[in-house]
Amino acid sequence: MLLIQAKRKGILVAALLAIVMLSGCASLTSQKENDPLELVNRGVYSFNETADKYVIEPVAKGYQFVTPEIVDTGITNFFSNLNDISVFVNDVLQFKLIQAASDGGRFLVNSTVGVLGFVDVATGMGMPKHNEDFGQTLGAYGVGTGPYIVLPFLGPSNLRDTVGIVADTNVDPIYYIEESHTMWGVIGLKAIDTRADLISAKKLLDQASLDPYEFLRSSYFQRREYLVFDGNPPMDDEEFLDDE
Repeated sequence: MLLIQAKRKGILVAALLAIVMLSGCASLTSQKENDPLELVNRGVYSFNETADKYVIEPVAKGYQFVTPEIVDTGITNFFSNLNDISVFVNDVLQFKLIQAASDGGRFLVNSTVGVLGFVDVATGMGMPKHNEDFGQTLGAYGVGTGPYIVLPFLGPSNLRDTVGIVADTNVDPIYYIEESHTMWGVIGLKAIDTRADLISAKKLLDQASLDPYEFLRSSYFQRREYLVFDGNPPMDDEEFLDDE
C-alpha cells in the first residue's frame, strides 16, 4: 500500500512539472491541431484500431448482448456518479462555485436516493450532469494544448489533457481500491461499458471520412476547445474577418 501511495505521489509530481512546462509554452500551443508526432500517433492509432476490432469491440458487443438495458444504464450511471467527484473538484478549481454546489448536490443525491448512483435522480431535480476535468481546468488558466497525442487504448489526447488524466486519477475512488485485482476489474468494467455505449458512434466515425485519423483529431480539438470555453470558444482571426 505504501508503494502504491509513493507511486501516486511520484506521478503527481511529474504531472505538476509538466504543468509548469506547459505554462511556459501556453502562447505557442493554442487549440490548433498541433500534431508534430503524427507518424508515431498514426502507429498508435492503428494499434488501437486493431485492438478494438479484434478484442475490445467484440467484448463490448458481448457485454451489451448479455446485459439487460436497465442494468447497463445503471452501471453507466454508477460510473458517471463517481466521475462527479472529479467534476466537483474541477468546478472549485475553476471558481465555478454555483456549478460546484449543483454538482456536489448531484453526487450526494445520486449516492443516497439514487442507490450509490445506479439511478440518476438528480437530473430530474434540476441538477444536470456537467463535464469538467483537470485538462479543462488547465485550459481555463490559459495553458495551451501542447502537441496532439494518441494514447494506447485511451485514444486521442494532447499533452495538457494527458497531464489532466493523471491528475484526475488522484480524485477517482476507483484507484483507491486496495485490492489490485478488484481495482483492475472495476476499471475493465468501466472501459467495456463505455465502449459498449459508443458502438453506434464508432460506426458513424468509420463512415464519416476518408481519413478517420484526421477526422478524429479535428473533432477532438474542437470538442476540447468547446468544453474549455463552456460552449463559447473565441473566434480566431480568420473567422473574425469572414464575419466582417
